[in-house]
Amino acid sequence: MNSFSRRHRPTAAVLISLAVAAGVTACGSGSGGGTEGADSGTYTVWDPYPQFAQGSAWTKLLDKCGTAAGVKIKRTGFDTSDLTNKALLAAQQGNSPDILVVDNPVVSTLAEAGVLTTTDDNKLDTSKVDPNLLAAGQSGGKTYGTPIGANTLALYYNKKVLKEAGVDIASVKDWASLTAALEKVKKAGKKGITFSAIGTEEGSFQFLPWFWGADAKLTRLDSAQGESALALWKGWVKSGVAPNSVLSNTQTTSWQEFATGEYAFAENGTWQLANAEKAGFDYGVLPIPGASGGSAAAPTGGEFVTLPVQDDTGRYTTAQKLATCLTSTQNLYDTDTTLSYVAPTTEVQDKQVAANAELKPWVAAVKAAKGRTSDDLGTKYPKISEQMWKAVQSALSGSKSPKDALTDAQSAVK
Repeated sequence: MNSFSRRHRPTAAVLISLAVAAGVTACGSGSGGGTEGADSGTYTVWDPYPQFAQGSAWTKLLDKCGTAAGVKIKRTGFDTSDLTNKALLAAQQGNSPDILVVDNPVVSTLAEAGVLTTTDDNKLDTSKVDPNLLAAGQSGGKTYGTPIGANTLALYYNKKVLKEAGVDIASVKDWASLTAALEKVKKAGKKGITFSAIGTEEGSFQFLPWFWGADAKLTRLDSAQGESALALWKGWVKSGVAPNSVLSNTQTTSWQEFATGEYAFAENGTWQLANAEKAGFDYGVLPIPGASGGSAAAPTGGEFVTLPVQDDTGRYTTAQKLATCLTSTQNLYDTDTTLSYVAPTTEVQDKQVAANAELKPWVAAVKAAKGRTSDDLGTKYPKISEQMWKAVQSALSGSKSPKDALTDAQSAVK
Protein backbone atom coordinates (compact mmCIF):
# COMPACT_ATOMS: atom_id res chain seq x y z
CA MET A 1 0.00 0.00 0.00
CA ASN A 2 2.99 2.28 0.29
CA SER A 3 2.84 2.94 -3.46
CA PHE A 4 0.10 5.48 -2.73
CA SER A 5 2.29 8.28 -1.45
CA ARG A 6 2.64 12.00 -1.96
CA ARG A 7 5.08 11.49 -4.82
CA HIS A 8 2.21 10.24 -7.00
CA ARG A 9 0.17 13.39 -6.58
CA PRO A 10 -0.73 14.73 -10.03
CA THR A 11 0.82 18.02 -11.10
CA ALA A 12 -1.25 21.10 -11.81
CA ALA A 13 -0.43 20.82 -15.52
CA VAL A 14 -1.67 17.25 -15.66
CA LEU A 15 -4.85 18.18 -13.81
CA ILE A 16 -5.60 21.10 -16.12
CA SER A 17 -5.08 19.01 -19.26
CA LEU A 18 -7.25 16.19 -17.94
CA ALA A 19 -10.00 18.56 -16.83
CA VAL A 20 -10.08 19.99 -20.35
CA ALA A 21 -10.12 16.49 -21.85
CA ALA A 22 -13.06 15.54 -19.63
CA GLY A 23 -14.97 18.61 -20.76
CA VAL A 24 -15.36 20.02 -17.26
CA THR A 25 -15.29 23.67 -16.30
CA ALA A 26 -12.70 25.29 -14.07
CA CYS A 27 -13.62 26.20 -10.53
CA GLY A 28 -12.05 26.89 -7.16
CA SER A 29 -11.21 24.21 -4.66
CA GLY A 30 -14.15 25.16 -2.48
CA SER A 31 -15.01 23.39 0.73
CA GLY A 32 -16.68 20.14 1.53
CA GLY A 33 -13.67 18.64 3.16
CA GLY A 34 -11.21 15.98 2.21
CA THR A 35 -9.08 14.06 4.70
CA GLU A 36 -6.32 16.56 5.36
CA GLY A 37 -6.49 17.43 9.04
CA ALA A 38 -9.65 15.37 9.42
CA ASP A 39 -10.56 13.58 12.61
CA SER A 40 -9.41 9.97 12.24
CA GLY A 41 -12.90 8.90 13.31
CA THR A 42 -14.56 10.91 10.53
CA TYR A 43 -14.53 9.73 6.90
CA THR A 44 -15.50 11.92 3.97
CA VAL A 45 -17.75 10.92 1.10
CA TRP A 46 -18.29 12.98 -2.06
CA ASP A 47 -21.05 12.06 -4.48
CA PRO A 48 -22.96 13.49 -7.49
CA TYR A 49 -26.35 13.35 -5.80
CA PRO A 50 -27.03 16.89 -4.53
CA GLN A 51 -30.76 16.13 -4.83
CA PHE A 52 -30.53 13.91 -1.75
CA ALA A 53 -30.62 16.00 1.41
CA GLN A 54 -29.83 14.93 4.96
CA GLY A 55 -32.39 12.37 6.07
CA SER A 56 -32.86 10.89 2.58
CA ALA A 57 -32.51 7.15 1.96
CA TRP A 58 -29.04 7.74 0.49
CA THR A 59 -27.65 9.71 3.44
CA LYS A 60 -29.19 7.25 5.88
CA LEU A 61 -27.35 4.45 4.08
CA LEU A 62 -24.07 6.36 4.33
CA ASP A 63 -24.59 6.86 8.05
CA LYS A 64 -25.52 3.20 8.51
CA CYS A 65 -22.34 2.07 6.75
CA GLY A 66 -20.31 4.51 8.82
CA THR A 67 -21.80 3.16 12.04
CA ALA A 68 -21.02 -0.41 10.96
CA ALA A 69 -17.41 0.60 10.34
CA GLY A 70 -17.19 2.49 13.64
CA VAL A 71 -16.77 5.95 12.10
CA LYS A 72 -18.75 9.10 11.37
CA ILE A 73 -19.50 10.16 7.81
CA LYS A 74 -19.06 13.69 6.46
CA ARG A 75 -20.86 13.73 3.14
CA THR A 76 -21.01 16.38 0.41
CA GLY A 77 -23.08 16.19 -2.78
CA PHE A 78 -21.93 18.04 -5.92
CA ASP A 79 -23.18 18.50 -9.46
CA THR A 80 -21.43 15.97 -11.71
CA SER A 81 -19.13 18.36 -13.60
CA ASP A 82 -18.32 20.28 -10.42
CA LEU A 83 -17.43 17.04 -8.66
CA THR A 84 -14.82 16.13 -11.28
CA ASN A 85 -13.05 19.44 -10.81
CA LYS A 86 -13.25 19.22 -7.04
CA ALA A 87 -11.76 15.71 -7.11
CA LEU A 88 -8.87 16.72 -9.36
CA LEU A 89 -8.02 19.79 -7.30
CA ALA A 90 -8.41 17.99 -3.97
CA ALA A 91 -5.89 15.39 -5.16
CA GLN A 92 -3.43 18.15 -6.04
CA GLN A 93 -3.83 19.57 -2.54
CA GLY A 94 -3.59 16.22 -0.75
CA ASN A 95 -7.16 16.63 0.46
CA SER A 96 -9.08 13.87 -1.34
CA PRO A 97 -12.23 12.36 0.17
CA ASP A 98 -12.05 8.81 1.46
CA ILE A 99 -14.88 7.67 -0.80
CA LEU A 100 -15.62 9.26 -4.16
CA VAL A 101 -18.77 8.30 -6.07
CA VAL A 102 -18.24 9.50 -9.62
CA ASP A 103 -19.85 9.27 -13.08
CA ASN A 104 -18.38 6.25 -14.87
CA PRO A 105 -16.76 8.06 -17.87
CA VAL A 106 -14.76 10.17 -15.40
CA VAL A 107 -13.13 7.18 -13.70
CA SER A 108 -10.45 6.79 -16.37
CA THR A 109 -9.73 10.54 -16.25
CA LEU A 110 -9.12 10.39 -12.51
CA ALA A 111 -7.20 7.12 -12.79
CA GLU A 112 -4.84 8.50 -15.44
CA ALA A 113 -4.28 11.54 -13.22
CA GLY A 114 -3.15 9.27 -10.38
CA VAL A 115 -6.13 10.22 -8.20
CA LEU A 116 -7.55 6.73 -7.57
CA THR A 117 -6.34 3.50 -6.02
CA THR A 118 -6.82 0.22 -7.90
CA THR A 119 -8.95 -2.65 -6.66
CA ASP A 120 -5.76 -4.74 -6.47
CA ASP A 121 -4.52 -2.34 -3.81
CA ASN A 122 -7.72 -1.35 -2.05
CA LYS A 123 -9.06 -4.96 -2.03
CA LEU A 124 -12.56 -4.10 -3.22
CA ASP A 125 -14.26 -7.30 -4.37
CA THR A 126 -15.68 -6.90 -7.89
CA SER A 127 -16.08 -10.61 -8.66
CA LYS A 128 -19.90 -10.47 -8.86
CA VAL A 129 -20.07 -7.39 -11.10
CA ASP A 130 -21.09 -7.88 -14.73
CA PRO A 131 -17.84 -7.56 -16.78
CA ASN A 132 -19.36 -5.16 -19.33
CA LEU A 133 -20.27 -2.72 -16.54
CA LEU A 134 -16.98 -3.09 -14.70
CA ALA A 135 -15.12 -2.26 -17.94
CA ALA A 136 -16.22 1.38 -17.65
CA GLY A 137 -13.95 1.67 -14.60
CA GLN A 138 -10.91 0.00 -16.13
CA SER A 139 -7.85 1.64 -17.62
CA GLY A 140 -4.47 0.22 -18.55
CA GLY A 141 -5.44 -3.24 -17.37
CA LYS A 142 -6.34 -2.01 -13.88
CA THR A 143 -9.76 -1.63 -12.23
CA TYR A 144 -10.60 1.50 -10.27
CA GLY A 145 -13.66 1.08 -8.07
CA THR A 146 -16.94 -0.75 -8.53
CA PRO A 147 -20.26 0.37 -10.08
CA ILE A 148 -23.10 1.31 -7.79
CA GLY A 149 -25.65 0.87 -10.57
CA ALA A 150 -26.24 1.50 -14.24
CA ASN A 151 -28.74 3.03 -16.56
CA THR A 152 -28.83 2.90 -20.33
CA LEU A 153 -30.97 3.51 -23.40
CA ALA A 154 -33.78 1.52 -24.99
CA LEU A 155 -36.82 2.18 -27.16
CA TYR A 156 -40.06 3.15 -25.45
CA TYR A 157 -43.07 2.47 -27.65
CA ASN A 158 -46.71 3.59 -27.62
CA LYS A 159 -48.89 0.46 -27.89
CA LYS A 160 -51.94 2.34 -29.15
CA VAL A 161 -50.08 4.09 -31.97
CA LEU A 162 -48.54 0.80 -33.11
CA LYS A 163 -51.88 -1.04 -32.96
CA GLU A 164 -53.63 1.62 -35.03
CA ALA A 165 -50.83 1.40 -37.61
CA GLY A 166 -51.06 -2.39 -37.72
CA VAL A 167 -47.55 -2.92 -36.34
CA ASP A 168 -46.77 -6.00 -34.26
CA ILE A 169 -43.92 -5.08 -31.91
CA ALA A 170 -42.68 -8.69 -32.09
CA SER A 171 -41.83 -8.05 -35.75
CA VAL A 172 -39.29 -5.35 -34.84
CA LYS A 173 -36.04 -7.27 -34.64
CA ASP A 174 -33.48 -5.29 -36.66
CA TRP A 175 -33.04 -1.99 -38.50
CA ALA A 176 -34.98 -3.04 -41.59
CA SER A 177 -38.04 -4.17 -39.62
CA LEU A 178 -37.88 -1.07 -37.39
CA THR A 179 -37.77 1.22 -40.43
CA ALA A 180 -40.67 -0.69 -41.99
CA ALA A 181 -42.66 -0.19 -38.78
CA LEU A 182 -41.91 3.53 -38.81
CA GLU A 183 -43.08 3.83 -42.40
CA LYS A 184 -46.36 2.05 -41.55
CA VAL A 185 -46.87 4.45 -38.63
CA LYS A 186 -46.30 7.47 -40.84
CA LYS A 187 -48.69 6.10 -43.47
CA ALA A 188 -51.32 5.74 -40.73
CA GLY A 189 -50.98 9.47 -40.00
CA LYS A 190 -48.94 9.20 -36.82
CA LYS A 191 -45.36 10.18 -35.96
CA GLY A 192 -42.53 7.68 -36.02
CA ILE A 193 -39.55 8.05 -33.69
CA THR A 194 -37.96 10.79 -31.65
CA PHE A 195 -34.47 10.94 -30.17
CA SER A 196 -31.73 13.39 -29.26
CA ALA A 197 -29.13 14.28 -31.88
CA ILE A 198 -28.10 17.57 -30.25
CA GLY A 199 -24.51 18.77 -30.63
CA THR A 200 -23.39 17.72 -27.16
CA GLU A 201 -22.47 14.53 -25.33
CA GLU A 202 -26.20 13.72 -25.21
CA GLY A 203 -26.19 13.44 -29.01
CA SER A 204 -23.24 11.05 -28.98
CA PHE A 205 -24.78 9.08 -26.12
CA GLN A 206 -27.95 8.52 -28.15
CA PHE A 207 -26.12 7.74 -31.40
CA LEU A 208 -23.81 5.16 -29.85
CA PRO A 209 -26.32 2.24 -29.77
CA TRP A 210 -26.79 2.57 -33.52
CA PHE A 211 -23.06 3.04 -34.13
CA TRP A 212 -22.18 0.02 -31.98
CA GLY A 213 -25.21 -1.86 -33.34
CA ALA A 214 -23.54 -1.71 -36.75
CA ASP A 215 -20.34 -3.19 -35.22
CA ALA A 216 -18.52 0.11 -35.67
CA LYS A 217 -15.56 1.03 -33.42
CA LEU A 218 -14.88 4.38 -31.77
CA THR A 219 -11.28 4.15 -32.91
CA ARG A 220 -12.50 4.29 -36.53
CA LEU A 221 -15.37 6.71 -36.91
CA ASP A 222 -15.27 6.63 -40.71
CA SER A 223 -15.78 2.90 -41.18
CA ALA A 224 -18.49 1.58 -43.50
CA GLN A 225 -20.30 0.31 -40.41
CA GLY A 226 -20.31 3.75 -38.80
CA GLU A 227 -21.50 5.29 -42.05
CA SER A 228 -24.43 2.87 -42.19
CA ALA A 229 -25.56 3.95 -38.71
CA LEU A 230 -25.45 7.64 -39.60
CA ALA A 231 -27.19 6.93 -42.91
CA LEU A 232 -29.98 5.22 -40.96
CA TRP A 233 -30.64 8.31 -38.86
CA LYS A 234 -30.33 10.62 -41.87
CA GLY A 235 -32.77 8.48 -43.81
CA TRP A 236 -35.31 8.66 -41.00
CA VAL A 237 -35.13 12.46 -40.84
CA LYS A 238 -35.20 12.83 -44.63
CA SER A 239 -38.27 10.59 -44.99
CA GLY A 240 -40.06 12.30 -42.10
CA VAL A 241 -40.37 9.31 -39.78
CA ALA A 242 -38.15 11.27 -37.38
CA PRO A 243 -38.69 15.03 -36.85
CA ASN A 244 -36.17 17.76 -37.68
CA SER A 245 -36.34 18.71 -34.01
CA VAL A 246 -33.97 15.83 -33.20
CA LEU A 247 -31.14 18.20 -34.17
CA SER A 248 -31.87 20.35 -31.14
CA ASN A 249 -33.58 17.82 -28.89
CA THR A 250 -32.07 17.04 -25.53
CA GLN A 251 -33.13 13.73 -24.01
CA THR A 252 -35.64 15.70 -21.95
CA THR A 253 -37.26 17.49 -24.89
CA SER A 254 -37.26 14.27 -26.89
CA TRP A 255 -39.15 12.63 -24.05
CA GLN A 256 -41.63 15.51 -23.98
CA GLU A 257 -42.37 14.86 -27.66
CA PHE A 258 -43.05 11.18 -26.94
CA ALA A 259 -45.21 12.09 -23.94
CA THR A 260 -47.67 13.86 -26.29
CA GLY A 261 -48.83 10.37 -27.28
CA GLU A 262 -48.30 11.06 -30.98
CA TYR A 263 -45.07 9.10 -31.50
CA ALA A 264 -44.66 5.37 -31.94
CA PHE A 265 -41.13 5.21 -30.51
CA ALA A 266 -38.71 7.23 -28.42
CA GLU A 267 -35.10 6.45 -27.63
CA ASN A 268 -34.61 7.27 -23.97
CA GLY A 269 -33.35 5.98 -20.67
CA THR A 270 -34.18 4.09 -17.52
CA TRP A 271 -34.54 7.43 -15.74
CA GLN A 272 -37.80 8.11 -17.62
CA LEU A 273 -39.64 5.17 -16.08
CA ALA A 274 -41.46 7.32 -13.54
CA ASN A 275 -42.49 9.77 -16.28
CA ALA A 276 -43.63 6.88 -18.46
CA GLU A 277 -46.02 5.80 -15.74
CA LYS A 278 -47.47 9.31 -15.69
CA ALA A 279 -47.76 9.64 -19.48
CA GLY A 280 -51.36 8.48 -19.58
CA PHE A 281 -50.99 5.81 -22.30
CA ASP A 282 -49.98 2.17 -22.47
CA TYR A 283 -46.30 1.79 -23.30
CA GLY A 284 -43.67 -0.91 -23.68
CA VAL A 285 -39.87 -1.05 -23.75
CA LEU A 286 -37.72 -2.72 -26.40
CA PRO A 287 -33.91 -3.04 -26.30
CA ILE A 288 -32.44 -1.12 -29.25
CA PRO A 289 -31.96 -3.63 -32.07
CA GLY A 290 -28.66 -4.21 -33.81
CA ALA A 291 -28.40 -3.70 -37.58
CA SER A 292 -28.98 -7.38 -38.32
CA GLY A 293 -30.76 -8.37 -35.11
CA GLY A 294 -30.10 -8.95 -31.44
CA SER A 295 -29.67 -6.19 -28.86
CA ALA A 296 -27.28 -3.38 -29.71
CA ALA A 297 -24.78 -2.30 -27.08
CA ALA A 298 -26.05 0.94 -25.58
CA PRO A 299 -23.77 3.19 -23.49
CA THR A 300 -23.89 2.85 -19.74
CA GLY A 301 -24.68 5.68 -17.39
CA GLY A 302 -24.32 5.44 -13.64
CA GLU A 303 -21.60 5.90 -11.06
CA PHE A 304 -18.62 4.07 -9.58
CA VAL A 305 -17.65 3.92 -5.91
CA THR A 306 -13.92 4.65 -5.82
CA LEU A 307 -11.21 5.06 -3.18
CA PRO A 308 -8.93 8.04 -3.85
CA VAL A 309 -5.22 7.99 -3.01
CA GLN A 310 -4.47 9.11 0.58
CA ASP A 311 -1.21 10.21 2.21
CA ASP A 312 -2.35 8.33 5.32
CA THR A 313 -2.53 4.82 3.87
CA GLY A 314 -3.97 3.55 7.13
CA ARG A 315 -7.33 4.99 6.08
CA TYR A 316 -7.77 2.49 3.23
CA THR A 317 -8.95 -0.37 5.44
CA THR A 318 -11.96 1.55 6.77
CA ALA A 319 -12.65 3.17 3.39
CA GLN A 320 -12.78 -0.31 1.86
CA LYS A 321 -15.30 -1.37 4.52
CA LEU A 322 -17.46 1.64 3.67
CA ALA A 323 -17.33 0.93 -0.08
CA THR A 324 -18.12 -2.75 0.50
CA CYS A 325 -21.10 -1.81 2.65
CA LEU A 326 -22.46 0.62 0.04
CA THR A 327 -22.28 -2.07 -2.66
CA SER A 328 -23.51 -5.07 -0.66
CA THR A 329 -26.42 -7.02 -2.16
CA GLN A 330 -29.20 -5.50 -0.03
CA ASN A 331 -27.79 -1.99 -0.12
CA LEU A 332 -27.36 -2.11 -3.89
CA TYR A 333 -30.97 -3.17 -4.22
CA ASP A 334 -32.20 -0.31 -2.04
CA THR A 335 -29.92 2.30 -3.61
CA ASP A 336 -30.65 1.30 -7.21
CA THR A 337 -34.38 1.33 -6.50
CA THR A 338 -33.98 4.90 -5.21
CA LEU A 339 -31.90 5.97 -8.23
CA SER A 340 -33.97 4.06 -10.83
CA TYR A 341 -30.82 2.16 -11.80
CA VAL A 342 -30.30 -1.43 -12.84
CA ALA A 343 -27.97 -3.16 -10.39
CA PRO A 344 -24.48 -4.21 -11.56
CA THR A 345 -24.80 -7.84 -10.40
CA THR A 346 -27.04 -10.64 -11.65
CA GLU A 347 -28.09 -11.48 -8.09
CA VAL A 348 -29.54 -8.03 -7.47
CA GLN A 349 -30.92 -7.70 -11.00
CA ASP A 350 -32.96 -10.86 -10.40
CA LYS A 351 -34.35 -9.32 -7.20
CA GLN A 352 -35.28 -6.15 -9.08
CA VAL A 353 -37.15 -8.03 -11.81
CA ALA A 354 -38.93 -10.19 -9.22
CA ALA A 355 -40.16 -7.02 -7.54
CA ASN A 356 -40.95 -5.13 -10.77
CA ALA A 357 -41.41 -7.13 -13.99
CA GLU A 358 -41.26 -3.92 -16.05
CA LEU A 359 -37.52 -3.80 -15.39
CA LYS A 360 -36.91 -6.98 -17.40
CA PRO A 361 -36.18 -5.26 -20.77
CA TRP A 362 -33.96 -2.75 -18.96
CA VAL A 363 -31.92 -5.52 -17.38
CA ALA A 364 -31.49 -7.03 -20.86
CA ALA A 365 -30.40 -3.65 -22.23
CA VAL A 366 -27.90 -3.15 -19.39
CA LYS A 367 -26.45 -6.62 -19.90
CA ALA A 368 -25.78 -5.70 -23.55
CA ALA A 369 -24.51 -2.21 -22.66
CA LYS A 370 -20.98 -0.88 -22.92
CA GLY A 371 -18.97 1.82 -21.20
CA ARG A 372 -18.08 4.83 -23.30
CA THR A 373 -14.46 4.67 -22.17
CA SER A 374 -14.22 0.88 -22.53
CA ASP A 375 -11.62 -0.63 -24.88
CA ASP A 376 -9.01 1.44 -23.01
CA LEU A 377 -10.14 4.68 -24.67
CA GLY A 378 -9.88 6.55 -21.36
CA THR A 379 -9.37 10.26 -21.84
CA LYS A 380 -9.42 9.87 -25.64
CA TYR A 381 -13.19 9.43 -25.51
CA PRO A 382 -14.24 13.09 -25.03
CA LYS A 383 -12.42 14.16 -28.23
CA ILE A 384 -13.87 11.25 -30.20
CA SER A 385 -17.34 12.01 -28.87
CA GLU A 386 -17.13 15.66 -29.84
CA GLN A 387 -16.26 14.78 -33.43
CA MET A 388 -19.03 12.17 -33.46
CA TRP A 389 -21.77 14.60 -32.45
CA LYS A 390 -20.46 17.16 -34.95
CA ALA A 391 -20.66 14.52 -37.69
CA VAL A 392 -24.22 13.63 -36.70
CA GLN A 393 -25.23 17.29 -36.81
CA SER A 394 -23.59 17.80 -40.22
CA ALA A 395 -25.24 14.76 -41.77
CA LEU A 396 -28.72 15.29 -40.35
CA SER A 397 -28.75 18.99 -41.25
CA GLY A 398 -27.79 18.10 -44.82
CA SER A 399 -24.54 20.07 -44.89
CA LYS A 400 -22.50 16.89 -45.44
CA SER A 401 -23.11 13.31 -46.49
CA PRO A 402 -22.73 10.67 -43.76
CA LYS A 403 -19.53 9.47 -45.41
CA ASP A 404 -17.96 12.95 -45.63
CA ALA A 405 -19.09 13.89 -42.12
CA LEU A 406 -17.44 10.82 -40.57
CA THR A 407 -14.31 11.11 -42.74
CA ASP A 408 -13.84 14.67 -41.48
CA ALA A 409 -14.56 13.53 -37.92
CA GLN A 410 -11.91 10.83 -38.07
CA SER A 411 -9.36 13.28 -39.47
CA ALA A 412 -10.09 15.72 -36.63
CA VAL A 413 -9.61 13.00 -34.02
CA LYS A 414 -6.21 12.12 -35.45
